[in-house]
Amino acid sequence: MSFRTSASEAAANPLIPHTAELIVGFIAFTLLFLVLRSKVVPMFEKAFAARTEAIQGGMEKAEKAQRAAEVALEQYTAQLSEARGEAQKIREEARVQGAAIIEDLRGKAQEEAARITAAATASIEAERQQAITSLRNEVGSLATELASKIVGEALDDQVRQSRIVDRFLDDLEKSK
Repeated sequence: MSFRTSASEAAANPLIPHTAELIVGFIAFTLLFLVLRSKVVPMFEKAFAARTEAIQGGMEKAEKAQRAAEVALEQYTAQLSEARGEAQKIREEARVQGAAIIEDLRGKAQEEAARITAAATASIEAERQQAITSLRNEVGSLATELASKIVGEALDDQVRQSRIVDRFLDDLEKSK
């Protein structure tokens, strides 16, 4: 009975496994460990290394792209600065040319105004001379008529008439 009690006690405690179960479990665990270590772990390490390289390569590409963008930005800034300087120079040249054109037009306008004024003055002087000549002829004929009536004789002689008219006009101009 003592054998039964010890066997029944051992069978009654479910927390203590049998020795055969321990050996089979240890062998299965060892086999599983060896399979995982030889097949699965290298695949994980390989995937991890590839992922690390991809990330590292992506970071290097991003840094290269960043440097290229900075270089492009510097070039753009330099070109923009150069373009602004060139635009300023073009504006200055245009302003100088505009001032020269305005000055040239102003000079031409003054020349044209002087020419028009000279032509107008000459025209006025010619009209004045014509009016004086016409007036002298009219005054001369009136003076001759009047003198003929006053003197009572005809002054038909042209030379005489001219002298009388000139003398009369000279006297008239002196009296002014």
